[in-house]
Amino acid sequence: MAECDIPDGWQARGTPPTLSRRFPFPDYPATRRFLDALAALSEQAGVHPQTINFGSGYVNVTLDATADGAADAGFARRIDALLAQG
Repeated sequence: MAECDIPDGWQARGTPPTLSRRFPFPDYPATRRFLDALAALSEQAGVHPQTINFGSGYVNVTLDATADGAADAGFARRIDALLAQG
């Protein structure tokens, strides 16, 4: 994956590549709203993160490589858009 393809805030790691990002939140209710929105987006898109780890004020998301071996930057951007929705 080319550096220019990596959405802001995400890190590319490993082989096959994954994309990872930590999303901070001010409190647990905000964290929960994001997790619920992420679950709905994943079901709608038919794409599910490799891992989701969370605490009361953060969510860590890791996306797997797609069938062509590239991490899914498009889905990462869709996850980023959830932040704008609050």
